[in-house]
Amino acid sequence: MSPPASTKSTAPTSARDKRGECAYPPAAIVHCTGSAGTQAGLVVGARAALRGTRIVGIDIDAEPERVRADVLAYGHAAAGLLDLPFDDGDVEVVAGHAGPAYGVPHAATIEAIRLGAALEGLVLDPVYSGKGLAGLIALIRGGRWTADQDIVFIHTGGAPALFAYRHLFD
Repeated sequence: MSPPASTKSTAPTSARDKRGECAYPPAAIVHCTGSAGTQAGLVVGARAALRGTRIVGIDIDAEPERVRADVLAYGHAAAGLLDLPFDDGDVEVVAGHAGPAYGVPHAATIEAIRLGAALEGLVLDPVYSGKGLAGLIALIRGGRWTADQDIVFIHTGGAPALFAYRHLFD
C-alpha cells in the first residue's frame, strides 16, 4: 500500500521548508548503527533540517565497512525519493566500540550501561544501545567535542535484551 498522493507530493516540499528551523542545532547526534536504516534517515534529515549537525553512528556489529556501505545505499535511496541532496561525506560510522562481535558485551559497554542508569536513569542493553553509549563516552573522553557543544544521544531501543544479560549486573 502506498501513501496517499497528497503525502507523496508534499513530502519533498515539507522537508525543504524545514531546513534551518532549529535555533540551536546540536554539534552532533550520536546513535548506534548496525542495520543502517536509522543512520541513513538521520543523515538525510540532518542535511535537510540541521545543517552543521554531524550524524555519528557507533558500529555495533564489528562490521563498520558493511554498515557504512548500507548507510550509503539507503541514504541515497531515501534522498532520491525526497528529491534531496546526499553527500557520502556526511556518513560517519565509528568502529572500535562493538566489542568482539554482535551481541557480545565488553567492559566499556557494561560501564556505559551502569553510568547511563546511575546518572540519567537510562535503561540500555549490552547488545545495541549500551554499545552506542560506550562509543559516545569514548569519543567525549578522547576530546572529540568541547564542553560547550551540545551532543544528542538517540536511544533506539533494545532494553528488553537487558534481561538476557542480567548476570553481568549482579
